Order: sequence, then C-alpha cells, then structure tokens
Amino acid sequence: MSSTSPAITPAAAPGLEPLRAKCGWIIALGVIYSIAGFIALGSVMMATVASVYFVGIMMIVAGVAEVINAFQVKTWGRFFVWLLLGALYIVAGFAAFENPLLAAALLTLVLAFALIVSGVTRIVLAFGMKGTAPWLWVALSGVITLILGCMILARWPVSSLYVLGLFLGIDLIMAGASWIGIGFGLRREAAARTG
Repeated sequence: MSSTSPAITPAAAPGLEPLRAKCGWIIALGVIYSIAGFIALGSVMMATVASVYFVGIMMIVAGVAEVINAFQVKTWGRFFVWLLLGALYIVAGFAAFENPLLAAALLTLVLAFALIVSGVTRIVLAFGMKGTAPWLWVALSGVITLILGCMILARWPVSSLYVLGLFLGIDLIMAGASWIGIGFGLRREAAARTG
C-alpha cells in the first residue's frame, strides 16, 4: 500500500491563479533572498549585527505598542504594568542599538538554551511515540538540535559573533530556494494549463 499525497490540480487550487500570473516576480524574490543569504554568509558578523538591529527595532515597535495600549486600559494598576512593560521593551530595543555585540551574546545564549531544551523535548517525545509513528526521525531531529545547542553553548561567547548571522544567511538561502521552487512550479503549471 502506497502513501502518496494527492497532487494539487489547477481546478483544486483556484486561489493560486493570481500567483501563477506573478510567477516571474516570485522567482525574482527567491533570487533576491538567495543573494542576500550569500552576502550574509560572506560577512556573518555584519549579518549578526543586522539581526540584532532588527530585533532592536522590533522591541522598540512592540514597546511603543505596549505604551499605547497602556493608555487604553481603564484601571490604574494595569495601566502601570502595561506602561512599565512597554518602557522595558523600548529600553531593551535601544540597548540593542547601543551595544549590538552584547545583545548578540545574550540572544545567542538564549538561542543555545532554546535549542538544547527543544532537542531534549524532541528526544523524549520520540521515545514516547516509539512503535506508533516514525519516531526515529523525531529522535534524530532532537539529537541534531541538542548537539547544535551544545556546540553553540560550548563556544559561547565567541559563537555570538557569527551564529545569528550564519542562521540568518542559511534561512535567507533556504527561503530563496523555496520561493524559486514555488515560482518555477507555478510557471510549469501555468504552461501546462495553456499548452
């Protein structure tokens, strides 16, 4: 017995029609992502700093939103909690701009611990699934994630200079490759529909 997934036919996916018309732009987006990823890999320290700046911007935006939300709250106790939370986000965002290498070190440390916890959780989950599902793949994923987290932690704080930039570069390349694949798939499907 085979477990193949059904192919998406043009009739089954009418929502893809606008995307089919823009497949060239989707491919171009994928190429831009891939180029940006290779640039990030070429200068992982600069990509790390860019990642920290992005996190800093997001923290400032979130902090401003929290402060605005504080003024929507009707009780004084909650008002001050929301206001304090927003102020802390804003301060942390500006701190990331003030000392991006320290922020990168802290983010890398958090990432290492998150990977370790995630890896251990996947391994435990895999052994709980033993005999009912493809548990070996879940266990392998957990072991790889655990090893990656331990490797980052073992080289910390030096790893904070390159890990975030390396992950950003790899993520951009993978996202670019997936957009290129989607674009060519849509182009191929559009050609099959017309020809």
